[in-house]
Amino acid sequence: MENIPFGVSRFDSVIGGGAPPGNVVLLSGESGAGAREFLQTSAAMNALAHADSDLFELYYGSLGANTHLPDEVHYLSFTTDEEYIGQELAYTLADDIVDAALSEIRFRDFSPEYFQLSPIPREWYVGEASTIRDLGTRHSREDVMSALGEYLGEHAPGNLVLVDSITDLVGAVSDEMAWSDIAMVMKGLRKAAHHWGGLIILLVNEETLGPRELGLLTDAAGGTLRFQWESGGSKRARTMVVEEFRGVLSRIEGENIVRFEVDIQESGLDVSDVRKIR
Repeated sequence: MENIPFGVSRFDSVIGGGAPPGNVVLLSGESGAGAREFLQTSAAMNALAHADSDLFELYYGSLGANTHLPDEVHYLSFTTDEEYIGQELAYTLADDIVDAALSEIRFRDFSPEYFQLSPIPREWYVGEASTIRDLGTRHSREDVMSALGEYLGEHAPGNLVLVDSITDLVGAVSDEMAWSDIAMVMKGLRKAAHHWGGLIILLVNEETLGPRELGLLTDAAGGTLRFQWESGGSKRARTMVVEEFRGVLSRIEGENIVRFEVDIQESGLDVSDVRKIR
């Protein structure tokens, strides 16, 4: 079976090239601990491989023998647009990576569906004020979960899809969208992803969830990578733990690895050290 690279070079090499296709992987963690940077690095490096093979070789290296790139890279957001996400990528990765990679990332901004029933002025998220016609059709637009499902059904097969972030959906729970709706979509996503054969990566800030909500998301995903801050002396370190991941966790256990230390470099997030059972 050929794996799909996460785009995080040293981590990919440890786990045999990347994730088995057909997986949904949840990136959860504390604010700033590395989950968002992992997501951004995955998007940029997989896109860079298509856009500029020389730069990809320079910053990532060679793909593993049993690894293949996804055909396309899709970056989905509920609250921000392509320009903003491009600026965010530039905070994490070197400019030449971002400049080349952006041409190979397909962005989908769900802001119109996400904010349509909120009190947020329309010009804040689409850049123009509402017209009389807009007001008349406001309640007939597709809801955000249906729009997300349709987009995934059309674009997820065989591709890398990054969702930034499930935290936004949790924040939108209301009379129109219950937490149980989100949990059900996540469970359905896992079943569909198995047939689509690509890789779907979901980002969530666990500080916004209760234990039950986080447990349901973890259960719905095929793999969970958890990011935390650790303090020792005068230093803080970002750490990553693979809590669950069929087809991957056994490789990590075979190497006696219990935790990865990660940091941010010009090639994005990568593993700086591993901690093993002594």
